[in-house]
Amino acid sequence: MQNKNDKIFEKNSPMKNTLITLIALLLLSCNGTAQKNDSKEVFSIIKTNDQWKAQLNELEYYVLRQAGTERAFSSPLDKNYSEGIYLCAGCDTPLFKSDDKFDSGSGWPSFDRAIPNNVSYSVDYNIGYARTEEHCSNCGGHLGHVFDDGPKKTTGKRHCINGAALKFVSMNKQQ
Repeated sequence: MQNKNDKIFEKNSPMKNTLITLIALLLLSCNGTAQKNDSKEVFSIIKTNDQWKAQLNELEYYVLRQAGTERAFSSPLDKNYSEGIYLCAGCDTPLFKSDDKFDSGSGWPSFDRAIPNNVSYSVDYNIGYARTEEHCSNCGGHLGHVFDDGPKKTTGKRHCINGAALKFVSMNKQQ
């Protein structure tokens, strides 16, 4: 006596072929390129971990070199609206202009655009879904992430940046 499940697994049955195809597709999708980072960008400033540790304070090292995140609302740069430029804390590359800064309410310095060619982008899956990660194009330091919920009147982008990854240089002429 043959039950209905036996028909699924009969040799060359359409159901069996469909089931095998679905399983194969599932296995292939779990082994996609999203889990791989074979294309490593080469940065012009390369230092050993010891050299970075000697140059940066503990929080800067954690953020820039270990892709950490500072605590929200902890950076004095979050509420800084002075005229100036924001540099990479690791190598002094100009990254963002004060004219492009806005208060996102997120607790991190936010900008609607970066200085062209000075910020590199990659995708990280560290919290279970894809986010666009930002790096200094010169030293590779982790800066933060960019999201599509910024000011619609400008770029629509929110570059959410760790203040510890930045140095601010004022453009005020006072001496």
